Amino acid sequence: MIKKSIIYSQIGENPAIYNLAFGDIDQGNGEINDRVNSNNEDRDVVLATVANTIHDFSDKYGNSLIFAIGSTPARTRLYQIGLSGLLNEVQHYFELWGYNNDNWQEFERNINYEAFLVKRR
Repeated sequence: MIKKSIIYSQIGENPAIYNLAFGDIDQGNGEINDRVNSNNEDRDVVLATVANTIHDFSDKYGNSLIFAIGSTPARTRLYQIGLSGLLNEVQHYFELWGYNNDNWQEFERNINYEAFLVKRR
């Protein structure tokens, strides 16, 4: 069994911004390894679990911004595909922005983003 962890770390104030990190727990040092590819075919379950924690985190920390970026461009693209597939549902509860060309903009499908910001509506 591969143990995974999700951590929200505050990286900014006024407004409060939290970095969302998740990955496998390194058995050697107990830290999150967000670069490993465990290949145990649970990607969709893991991403759904991470998404659910955003709801819980927002319940506790209100209007804070949540920053997310993949550990590689391929992972960032994977997150973007997931967000695009659930965009209508996500936008019902959250404001969502993507970072592209040195600029934050409201998230749109079919634009390649480098990072994401999420905030509860």
